[in-house]
Amino acid sequence: MGNKKMGRPTDNPKDISLKVRLDKETAEKLDDCVQTLKVSKAEVIRRGVHKVHDSLKN
Repeated sequence: MGNKKMGRPTDNPKDISLKVRLDKETAEKLDDCVQTLKVSKAEVIRRGVHKVHDSLKN
């Protein structure tokens, strides 16, 4: 009975949770990205962080 359910193993676990507050315009843009790219909100945000971080190097 004490067995934990295991998910798929991953090389990059997402174990940090983050809560953000968005204005309506930003939330609508995020939803547009989700629908167009067919990925999760979290994935859109991760891609955005990488894009901004990469621009810092230029």
